[in-house]
Amino acid sequence: MNDLLAMYRNGNYTVKLYSDGTKVKTTKYDEFDASFPDSMDLKITDYCDMNCPMCHEKSSINGKEGNLNEDFLFTLKSGTELAIGGGNPLSHSELIPFLTRMKEQGVICNLTVNEAHLKKDRKLIDELISKKLIFGLGVSIKAYNQYVIDFAKSYRNTVLHVINGIFEDYDKITDQELKVLILGYKMFGKGKTYYNDDVKKIKTHTKNILPSLLDKFDCISFDNLALEQLDVKSIISPEEYENMYMGDDGEATMYIDLVNREYAKSSTSTERFTLENDIIPMFRKIKNNRY
Repeated sequence: MNDLLAMYRNGNYTVKLYSDGTKVKTTKYDEFDASFPDSMDLKITDYCDMNCPMCHEKSSINGKEGNLNEDFLFTLKSGTELAIGGGNPLSHSELIPFLTRMKEQGVICNLTVNEAHLKKDRKLIDELISKKLIFGLGVSIKAYNQYVIDFAKSYRNTVLHVINGIFEDYDKITDQELKVLILGYKMFGKGKTYYNDDVKKIKTHTKNILPSLLDKFDCISFDNLALEQLDVKSIISPEEYENMYMGDDGEATMYIDLVNREYAKSSTSTERFTLENDIIPMFRKIKNNRY
């Protein structure tokens, strides 16, 4: 049975977070009304040596590190989930001290890395897992990668991150008890200029085959952009959708860019605000401006 990592009250609802990544939110009210973010996307660096042509963050080898001692980070609530990325977050010089401090603070840290960095920095990743400095590992793949698949089978909290319109090797990763997160294609950063007919064709194909994929993984999930692009709502029952949908961007989530010292509803939001000293007023501004 999965261990309970955290249980806490947020606004008018209760959150239970389990060791396999399952999150359960319950309330007696008609809507969930958060007082602080359940989870946050946190960009800690713009440095990356992959030069991915669709990178919405436009990360490069000239990218800079963010400050992992910003005041608001000390105000994060116990149980909050951080999806830490970049750039290449493994390259940040203060990564381990930061993860250690977040663990002591009760914050649940998850990391997203590129498939190439998984292999290159395997020793570091194994250390982060063994010390329980991270609980979930997202690995971004552009195509079938046996090394990543083998790793995901050995570390069950691995989630394969695939971009709608880029990844098309679904038939090679099905029926292997894997966890997959489909991310919407972001018309932002380099993604806007890279968008082409091949991307459009893959998006259409993925939408067509999606009904056949839903029961082929241990878990298949979507960010809100992918939910919209793939029209997931049309292929499952309203009851299932209502039960599993975690809310619109900004309802209980937010995006923070430590490099540029900005925060926003999501990583593709053009409306951005300068970092403040406390997460509560920052989140309140997101909720009030999310439309």
